[in-house]
Amino acid sequence: MRSDGRGWALFLGVGALVFLVDQASKYVVQRNLSVGEMWNPVLFLKPFVTLTHVTNTGAAFGLFQEHGTLFAMVAVLVVGGIVVFYRYLPPSDVWLRISLGLQLGGAVGNLLDRVRLGSVVDFIDFKIWPVFNLADSAIVAGVAILAFFLLFSEHEDEQRSEGHN
Repeated sequence: MRSDGRGWALFLGVGALVFLVDQASKYVVQRNLSVGEMWNPVLFLKPFVTLTHVTNTGAAFGLFQEHGTLFAMVAVLVVGGIVVFYRYLPPSDVWLRISLGLQLGGAVGNLLDRVRLGSVVDFIDFKIWPVFNLADSAIVAGVAILAFFLLFSEHEDEQRSEGHN
């Protein structure tokens, strides 16, 4: 089933918003912090979270460093897959549109970094977790919404089929 125009607008709007906020945040970090430099404008949060400018040539969370070209190619395939999958969503699935928009915007944001810079700009540092960026956050949130939706809709389908027996 194909999506209507408003569905495409939501999907692409979420994707564009994520992309723009991600790129703007990375621009601010690059302009104001040298690689490796840390900054924390809220002192009481310093033990928990800091802005730390790092570059990542690997996958999410710094895994598999120095394979940036491979991850750029994977990102292109993922973006294509998201767009193709999106085309077959039922018109009523607003959360799936939002989920895929989050994933699309994040994937394109990190892909642009890889193509333009040869690495991804990361800066959110919770100290107990690898440094990441807003695109990574959007991708994770999008995947979480998608997983929740798929689990919930599967459970709902099971309840409907049990009720008809």
